[in-house]
Amino acid sequence: MSYEAKVFNVMIASPGDVASERTIIRDVIYEWNAVHSKSRNIVLLPVGWESHSSPEMGASPQEIINNQILDKCDFLVGVFWTRIGTATTEYASGAVEEIEKHIAADKPAMLYFSSQPVVMDTVDPDQYSELSKFKKSCQSRGLYEGYDSHSDFKEKFYRHLQLKVNEHALFQFDVNDSFLPQNEIVESNTSIPKLSSEARILLKEASLDSGGTIMSLSYIGGDDVQTNGKNLISSQEPREVARWKSAIQELENEDLIEDRGHKGEVFRITNLGYQIADMIEL
Repeated sequence: MSYEAKVFNVMIASPGDVASERTIIRDVIYEWNAVHSKSRNIVLLPVGWESHSSPEMGASPQEIINNQILDKCDFLVGVFWTRIGTATTEYASGAVEEIEKHIAADKPAMLYFSSQPVVMDTVDPDQYSELSKFKKSCQSRGLYEGYDSHSDFKEKFYRHLQLKVNEHALFQFDVNDSFLPQNEIVESNTSIPKLSSEARILLKEASLDSGGTIMSLSYIGGDDVQTNGKNLISSQEPREVARWKSAIQELENEDLIEDRGHKGEVFRITNLGYQIADMIEL
Protein backbone atom coordinates (compact mmCIF):
# COMPACT_ATOMS: atom_id res chain seq x y z
CA MET A 1 0.00 0.00 0.00
CA SER A 2 1.32 3.45 -0.90
CA TYR A 3 1.90 6.20 1.66
CA GLU A 4 3.03 9.81 1.67
CA ALA A 5 6.58 10.52 2.80
CA LYS A 6 9.24 13.21 2.69
CA VAL A 7 12.53 12.27 1.07
CA PHE A 8 15.79 13.41 2.67
CA ASN A 9 19.03 13.18 0.70
CA VAL A 10 21.96 11.77 2.71
CA MET A 11 25.38 12.74 1.35
CA ILE A 12 28.20 10.20 1.78
CA ALA A 13 31.53 12.06 1.97
CA SER A 14 34.71 9.98 2.03
CA PRO A 15 38.01 9.28 0.24
CA GLY A 16 38.67 6.10 -1.72
CA ASP A 17 40.05 3.89 1.06
CA VAL A 18 36.70 3.41 2.82
CA ALA A 19 34.66 1.86 0.02
CA SER A 20 33.33 -0.85 2.35
CA GLU A 21 32.04 1.80 4.74
CA ARG A 22 30.23 3.55 1.89
CA THR A 23 28.46 0.28 1.11
CA ILE A 24 27.61 -0.23 4.79
CA ILE A 25 26.14 3.28 5.01
CA ARG A 26 23.85 2.56 2.07
CA ASP A 27 22.78 -0.80 3.49
CA VAL A 28 22.05 0.70 6.91
CA ILE A 29 19.95 3.44 5.32
CA TYR A 30 18.02 0.91 3.24
CA GLU A 31 17.39 -1.13 6.39
CA TRP A 32 16.20 1.97 8.25
CA ASN A 33 13.77 2.68 5.41
CA ALA A 34 12.44 -0.88 5.47
CA VAL A 35 11.78 -0.72 9.23
CA HIS A 36 10.80 2.91 9.85
CA SER A 37 9.86 4.83 6.71
CA LYS A 38 6.14 4.00 6.74
CA SER A 39 5.63 4.82 10.43
CA ARG A 40 7.71 8.01 10.19
CA ASN A 41 6.62 9.10 6.69
CA ILE A 42 10.30 9.59 5.91
CA VAL A 43 12.51 8.08 3.22
CA LEU A 44 16.28 8.47 3.44
CA LEU A 45 18.09 8.46 0.09
CA PRO A 46 21.85 7.76 0.15
CA VAL A 47 23.65 10.05 -2.29
CA GLY A 48 27.22 10.01 -3.63
CA TRP A 49 29.11 11.54 -6.51
CA GLU A 50 29.62 8.14 -8.15
CA SER A 51 25.87 7.47 -8.39
CA HIS A 52 24.24 10.91 -8.58
CA SER A 53 26.56 13.15 -10.62
CA SER A 54 26.47 13.56 -14.40
CA PRO A 55 29.06 14.84 -16.92
CA GLU A 56 29.32 18.62 -17.09
CA MET A 57 31.96 21.09 -18.28
CA GLY A 58 32.75 24.67 -17.33
CA ALA A 59 33.83 24.36 -13.68
CA SER A 60 36.09 22.31 -11.44
CA PRO A 61 34.94 18.74 -10.73
CA GLN A 62 34.30 19.50 -7.05
CA GLU A 63 32.31 22.64 -7.86
CA ILE A 64 30.13 20.59 -10.21
CA ILE A 65 29.61 17.93 -7.51
CA ASN A 66 28.70 20.65 -5.02
CA ASN A 67 26.13 22.16 -7.40
CA GLN A 68 24.66 18.86 -8.59
CA ILE A 69 24.60 16.95 -5.31
CA LEU A 70 25.87 18.58 -2.12
CA ASP A 71 23.63 21.65 -2.24
CA LYS A 72 20.57 19.37 -2.53
CA CYS A 73 21.49 17.17 0.45
CA ASP A 74 19.88 17.50 3.87
CA PHE A 75 22.19 15.35 5.95
CA LEU A 76 25.82 14.20 5.61
CA VAL A 77 27.86 11.21 6.77
CA GLY A 78 31.65 11.51 6.53
CA VAL A 79 34.09 8.60 6.96
CA PHE A 80 37.91 8.50 6.98
CA TRP A 81 40.64 5.90 7.57
CA THR A 82 44.19 6.63 6.31
CA ARG A 83 43.54 9.06 3.45
CA ILE A 84 42.02 12.49 3.24
CA GLY A 85 41.58 12.49 -0.54
CA THR A 86 42.51 14.73 -3.47
CA ALA A 87 42.94 18.41 -2.68
CA THR A 88 40.59 20.98 -4.21
CA THR A 89 41.32 24.64 -4.89
CA GLU A 90 40.12 25.64 -1.40
CA TYR A 91 40.28 22.58 0.85
CA ALA A 92 42.48 19.62 1.76
CA SER A 93 40.18 17.29 -0.23
CA GLY A 94 36.82 17.00 -1.92
CA ALA A 95 35.40 15.15 1.08
CA VAL A 96 36.60 17.89 3.44
CA GLU A 97 35.10 20.56 1.18
CA GLU A 98 31.76 18.75 1.17
CA ILE A 99 31.80 18.47 4.96
CA GLU A 100 32.82 22.08 5.59
CA LYS A 101 30.29 23.55 3.17
CA HIS A 102 27.54 21.31 4.54
CA ILE A 103 28.30 22.39 8.12
CA ALA A 104 28.48 26.05 7.03
CA ALA A 105 24.95 25.66 5.63
CA ASP A 106 23.83 24.65 9.17
CA LYS A 107 22.88 21.13 8.13
CA PRO A 108 23.43 18.03 10.32
CA ALA A 109 26.59 15.98 9.78
CA MET A 110 28.06 12.89 11.42
CA LEU A 111 31.81 12.12 11.14
CA TYR A 112 33.57 8.79 11.70
CA PHE A 113 37.29 7.98 11.86
CA SER A 114 38.55 4.42 11.53
CA SER A 115 41.22 2.94 13.80
CA GLN A 116 41.29 -0.39 11.93
CA PRO A 117 44.74 -2.00 11.57
CA VAL A 118 46.61 -1.12 8.39
CA VAL A 119 49.89 -2.16 6.77
CA MET A 120 51.94 1.02 7.21
CA ASP A 121 53.85 0.44 3.95
CA THR A 122 50.57 1.06 2.13
CA VAL A 123 49.89 4.40 3.85
CA ASP A 124 50.79 7.66 2.12
CA PRO A 125 52.44 9.77 4.88
CA ASP A 126 51.32 13.07 3.35
CA GLN A 127 47.72 11.87 3.14
CA TYR A 128 47.80 10.62 6.72
CA SER A 129 49.36 13.87 7.95
CA GLU A 130 46.66 15.98 6.31
CA LEU A 131 43.98 13.67 7.70
CA SER A 132 45.43 14.04 11.21
CA LYS A 133 45.29 17.83 10.90
CA PHE A 134 41.66 17.72 9.81
CA LYS A 135 40.74 15.30 12.59
CA LYS A 136 42.41 17.55 15.17
CA SER A 137 40.53 20.58 13.81
CA CYS A 138 37.25 18.71 14.36
CA GLN A 139 37.93 18.13 18.07
CA SER A 140 36.98 21.66 19.06
CA ARG A 141 34.00 21.89 16.70
CA GLY A 142 31.82 18.98 17.75
CA LEU A 143 31.73 15.25 18.41
CA TYR A 144 32.99 12.56 16.06
CA GLU A 145 33.06 8.79 16.49
CA GLY A 146 35.80 6.19 16.09
CA TYR A 147 35.44 2.53 15.15
CA ASP A 148 37.83 -0.42 14.95
CA SER A 149 36.09 -2.80 12.51
CA HIS A 150 33.40 -2.84 9.86
CA SER A 151 31.02 -4.59 12.23
CA ASP A 152 31.70 -1.95 14.87
CA PHE A 153 31.04 0.78 12.31
CA LYS A 154 27.73 -0.73 11.22
CA GLU A 155 26.49 -1.19 14.78
CA LYS A 156 27.40 2.37 15.73
CA PHE A 157 26.06 3.99 12.56
CA TYR A 158 22.77 2.07 12.73
CA ARG A 159 22.22 3.31 16.28
CA HIS A 160 23.39 6.85 15.56
CA LEU A 161 21.17 7.14 12.49
CA GLN A 162 18.12 6.24 14.55
CA LEU A 163 19.07 8.75 17.25
CA LYS A 164 19.60 11.50 14.68
CA VAL A 165 16.29 10.92 12.90
CA ASN A 166 14.44 10.58 16.22
CA GLU A 167 15.92 13.69 17.82
CA HIS A 168 16.97 16.25 15.20
CA ALA A 169 14.43 18.97 14.47
CA LEU A 170 14.84 18.42 10.71
CA PHE A 171 12.97 15.12 10.94
CA GLN A 172 10.33 15.97 13.56
CA PHE A 173 7.12 16.13 11.54
CA ASP A 174 4.45 13.99 9.95
CA VAL A 175 2.54 14.43 6.71
CA ASN A 176 0.25 16.90 8.47
CA ASP A 177 3.30 18.81 9.78
CA SER A 178 2.55 17.91 13.38
CA PHE A 179 5.25 16.82 15.86
CA LEU A 180 6.10 13.14 15.93
CA PRO A 181 7.13 11.31 19.11
CA GLN A 182 10.53 9.62 19.20
CA ASN A 183 10.73 6.00 18.11
CA GLU A 184 12.35 3.25 20.17
CA ILE A 185 15.92 2.39 19.17
CA VAL A 186 16.10 -1.09 17.62
CA GLU A 187 19.01 -3.32 16.70
CA SER A 188 19.96 -4.08 13.11
CA ASN A 189 18.63 -7.36 11.73
CA THR A 190 21.86 -7.95 9.83
CA SER A 191 25.10 -7.80 11.80
CA ILE A 192 28.53 -7.94 10.21
CA PRO A 193 30.67 -10.72 11.70
CA LYS A 194 34.29 -9.97 12.46
CA LEU A 195 36.15 -11.93 9.79
CA SER A 196 39.83 -12.58 9.23
CA SER A 197 41.47 -11.16 6.13
CA GLU A 198 41.45 -14.59 4.47
CA ALA A 199 37.76 -15.12 5.27
CA ARG A 200 36.87 -11.70 3.83
CA ILE A 201 38.78 -12.42 0.61
CA LEU A 202 37.30 -15.91 0.30
CA LEU A 203 33.74 -14.69 0.86
CA LYS A 204 34.10 -11.84 -1.65
CA GLU A 205 35.61 -14.11 -4.29
CA ALA A 206 32.87 -16.70 -3.72
CA SER A 207 30.20 -14.03 -4.20
CA LEU A 208 31.74 -13.28 -7.62
CA ASP A 209 31.83 -16.95 -8.63
CA SER A 210 29.09 -17.81 -11.14
CA GLY A 211 27.84 -20.64 -8.92
CA GLY A 212 28.75 -19.10 -5.58
CA THR A 213 30.85 -22.21 -4.92
CA ILE A 214 34.01 -22.87 -2.91
CA MET A 215 36.00 -26.08 -3.45
CA SER A 216 38.28 -27.34 -0.66
CA LEU A 217 40.41 -30.12 -2.11
CA SER A 218 43.14 -32.30 -0.61
CA TYR A 219 45.36 -34.57 -2.68
CA ILE A 220 48.81 -36.19 -2.57
CA GLY A 221 50.54 -33.03 -3.74
CA GLY A 222 48.85 -30.68 -1.28
CA ASP A 223 45.66 -28.65 -0.81
CA ASP A 224 43.61 -26.20 -2.88
CA VAL A 225 40.90 -23.71 -1.95
CA GLN A 226 39.26 -22.73 -5.23
CA THR A 227 36.54 -20.23 -6.14
CA ASN A 228 35.86 -17.75 -8.93
CA GLY A 229 38.44 -19.48 -11.12
CA LYS A 230 41.25 -18.98 -8.58
CA ASN A 231 43.24 -21.15 -6.19
CA LEU A 232 43.67 -18.97 -3.11
CA ILE A 233 46.40 -21.13 -1.56
CA SER A 234 49.52 -19.67 -3.12
CA SER A 235 51.96 -22.15 -1.55
CA GLN A 236 51.81 -25.48 0.26
CA GLU A 237 53.58 -24.08 3.32
CA PRO A 238 51.60 -25.49 6.29
CA ARG A 239 50.79 -22.10 7.80
CA GLU A 240 49.45 -20.85 4.47
CA VAL A 241 47.23 -23.92 4.03
CA ALA A 242 46.00 -23.70 7.63
CA ARG A 243 44.95 -20.05 7.23
CA TRP A 244 42.73 -20.75 4.21
CA LYS A 245 41.27 -23.93 5.69
CA SER A 246 40.48 -21.94 8.84
CA ALA A 247 38.80 -19.26 6.70
CA ILE A 248 36.38 -21.87 5.35
CA GLN A 249 35.54 -23.00 8.88
CA GLU A 250 35.10 -19.37 9.94
CA LEU A 251 32.61 -18.67 7.15
CA GLU A 252 30.71 -21.87 7.83
CA ASN A 253 30.47 -21.07 11.57
CA GLU A 254 28.96 -17.67 10.70
CA ASP A 255 26.40 -19.30 8.33
CA LEU A 256 27.89 -17.39 5.39
CA ILE A 257 28.59 -20.60 3.46
CA GLU A 258 27.11 -24.10 3.71
CA ASP A 259 28.56 -27.54 3.07
CA ARG A 260 26.75 -28.85 -0.01
CA GLY A 261 28.47 -32.23 -0.28
CA HIS A 262 28.58 -32.93 3.47
CA LYS A 263 32.21 -34.01 3.07
CA GLY A 264 33.86 -30.64 3.66
CA GLU A 265 34.81 -30.33 0.00
CA VAL A 266 32.06 -28.30 -1.72
CA PHE A 267 30.58 -25.18 -0.15
CA ARG A 268 28.04 -22.68 -1.46
CA ILE A 269 27.56 -19.11 -0.30
CA THR A 270 24.30 -18.45 1.57
CA ASN A 271 21.89 -15.54 1.16
CA LEU A 272 23.39 -13.96 4.29
CA GLY A 273 26.82 -14.57 2.81
CA TYR A 274 25.91 -12.60 -0.31
CA GLN A 275 24.58 -9.74 1.85
CA ILE A 276 27.80 -9.56 3.85
CA ALA A 277 29.97 -9.97 0.74
CA ASP A 278 28.26 -6.95 -0.82
CA MET A 279 29.59 -4.87 2.08
CA ILE A 280 33.18 -6.01 1.49
CA GLU A 281 35.56 -4.10 -0.77
CA LEU A 282 38.98 -5.66 -1.34
